[in-house]
Amino acid sequence: MGENLRSIDWNVTTVVRRLTNGLYWFNHGQYILTSRIYYALEIMQAGYYPILAIVGVPVNLITIVILKKRNCGLSKCVTCYLMAMAMADQLVIILDLILRQIPIVFVEQFDFLGSIPLCNIHAVLLFAATDCSVWFTVTFTFDRFVAICCPKLKSKYCSKKTTSVVLGIVTVLSCLKNIFWYFMFSTGYRMANTPWFCLVPDYVYYSPVWGAIDFLHNILTPCVPFVLILLLNVFTVRHIVVSSRARRRLRTHSSGVRPRDPEMESRRKSIILLFIISANFILLWSMFMVYSIWYRMLYFGYNSIHLHNFVMELGVMLQLLSCCTNTAIYAVTQTQFRQQLKNVLKFPFTPFLQFIRC
Repeated sequence: MGENLRSIDWNVTTVVRRLTNGLYWFNHGQYILTSRIYYALEIMQAGYYPILAIVGVPVNLITIVILKKRNCGLSKCVTCYLMAMAMADQLVIILDLILRQIPIVFVEQFDFLGSIPLCNIHAVLLFAATDCSVWFTVTFTFDRFVAICCPKLKSKYCSKKTTSVVLGIVTVLSCLKNIFWYFMFSTGYRMANTPWFCLVPDYVYYSPVWGAIDFLHNILTPCVPFVLILLLNVFTVRHIVVSSRARRRLRTHSSGVRPRDPEMESRRKSIILLFIISANFILLWSMFMVYSIWYRMLYFGYNSIHLHNFVMELGVMLQLLSCCTNTAIYAVTQTQFRQQLKNVLKFPFTPFLQFIRC
């Protein structure tokens, strides 16, 4: 029986074992609702993470290819921002989802990672990629804020050259900011889904200095971006409402009727794209942000609020989902992107269809 079990594909064996354990503890009578939710999420992760990786990697690659062709009817600076966001999301999927979360879920098959002394380097790359993904969203939001609310700065700031400089600065700062993880973590993997996924030396674990640095890291990402995106969108909405009313009154007064406004219609899709991307970030990062701040404050002695571990598990699942949703957002809001996406999906089947027609 043991030999037959070992001969089964390791994915199937691990999933069955994980599902069996999760179902047992989920149905165990003595556990409260929060524990049942935790074990239900554990059951889901055995299928959720592999499916997310299978879908997310090709989806982001297709998005990068489509945006690189620049046939989506978007301005050059917007295209650069969207392509940079897709590339950062792709790195997060590889470094976090594939190389961190999946090995944690299938820990028995990835126990060899414990002998690979690369965790501190992995942490630097992972957190740098995450910072880039988050701050690219902030810079894109600010770019659209300038384009909509600051017409005098639009010609200078909203250009391809400025966009390249901004993206380069964000990338360099993200890498420099996360170098300290190399010295804070040891080289060994912890193989557990906690904010510190590498083994941490005792002098770091109990040091208030390192604790403050780690707390500041979570303030800068994602708390500060969270607040900035909210404020920029509030100011943008306020400006749009005020300017729309003024333009409507002016055009109605000059012509006596309410004519069609091509300029406002042309900006509508760009505004919708901005708001949906911002809302997607805020909704899918909220739970992860709340748990990260609470987890760090716990080390400073703040324990009046208790958050169960299922909050962290669900927060990580939603945060990783945010790296795979932008393609769907572009397809829904941008007609030309949707057409290009259809062409790319049809391309592998084109020779077969031509053969049938012949």
